Amino acid sequence: MIKLSNIDKIYNKGTVNETQLFNNFSFEVKENDFISIVGSNGSGKTTMLNIICGSVPVDRGDITINGSSIVKMKEYKRYRKIGRVYQDPAMGTCSSMTILENMSLADNKGKLFGLSMGTNRKRINYYKELLSQLNLGLEDKLGVQVGLLSGGQRQAMALLMSVMTPIDILILDEHTAALDPKTAEIIMELTDKVVKEKKLTTIMVTHNLMYALKYGNRLVMMHEGKAIMDLNEEEKKNAKTDDLLDVFNQISLERGNSL
Repeated sequence: MIKLSNIDKIYNKGTVNETQLFNNFSFEVKENDFISIVGSNGSGKTTMLNIICGSVPVDRGDITINGSSIVKMKEYKRYRKIGRVYQDPAMGTCSSMTILENMSLADNKGKLFGLSMGTNRKRINYYKELLSQLNLGLEDKLGVQVGLLSGGQRQAMALLMSVMTPIDILILDEHTAALDPKTAEIIMELTDKVVKEKKLTTIMVTHNLMYALKYGNRLVMMHEGKAIMDLNEEEKKNAKTDDLLDVFNQISLERGNSL
């Protein structure tokens, strides 16, 4: 499905701060994989997501989706088939716009905008139906500005909006990190439901080892631009949080990194 081949990524090239993060890095994501990615700070987790989405260019190598190279494809074109939820709930929604306006924007992702109204009133009942699945009462607050919602409500909306149009790939960039434990669990349960219902190929970067073990069919640990652990579904079922911590501590404590 997704294949990164022989990727080089160098930051601050040609300066005294030059750092090579990826050196001949290759990684493959199979169709319908739900991969949890953990690792030390600066290990390349988020950079890999950015490379797939196109917000960070590579210095060498190729990226393919279903066998077709996207390495030269513009970021906005990649998002026609990719949904992404960020760590900051504010990044997936527009705070100055209402819930209805946000839903309408997500509903029209990838479409050309003319001089017609941006909000299709005929879709209101559909939006209410979608929002009611969140069990947050948002279906009755369509006229409320999103900036007035809680972080958990905004993140639930961001997740819902990211999958409103037909996509194949869902990218989750620490999407529960800014939430309290109870809300984070709600968002994770919603995530798992959405991924299964829509049969999405999913990559989730997380600092929560419990979530990494509980959700998905594959777990990858990254360190210094390499995948140093890659557990399949059966291996993941048999793994424990302490097992991951032991490996993490071995590679990370001497560098002062934290998970």
